[in-house]
Amino acid sequence: MTSPLTLSFGSDHGGLALRRGLIAALKAKGCVILDRGTETEASCDYPDYAHAVGADVIAGRARFGILVCTTGIGISIAANKMAGIRAALVQSADAAELSRRHNDANVLCFGAKYVDLPTALACAEAFLAAEFEGGRHSRRVDKMESCG
Repeated sequence: MTSPLTLSFGSDHGGLALRRGLIAALKAKGCVILDRGTETEASCDYPDYAHAVGADVIAGRARFGILVCTTGIGISIAANKMAGIRAALVQSADAAELSRRHNDANVLCFGAKYVDLPTALACAEAFLAAEFEGGRHSRRVDKMESCG
């Protein structure tokens, strides 16, 4: 018997509604969710949520993370500052799948201004279904991990 997939979620106020929608949809598909907030539309700082989700992934509490802010840009930059995190900002299922297959991404990021719930869910499903291909991509991922 395999254990359910655990995902860590975070967003700032700009990503609150999309994060909640994704959580509900992925919970319904059997995923275990670690929800790191935010819980209100009051202005807050996206790096706090990127770091909380990144810490879950690095520590192995979650297999993957999903982050949302207004554009997705700030929260993906903040997540990528953490050693061991490879966060991909995507707007299509194809890009989400390739971020796993070619880059071994472990955090998926969205901009709520640019991606609606059906698109974000399709991206998340493609991301979660894909496997890292290794091979020539491993060499590139190793180079990314040695930066900084």
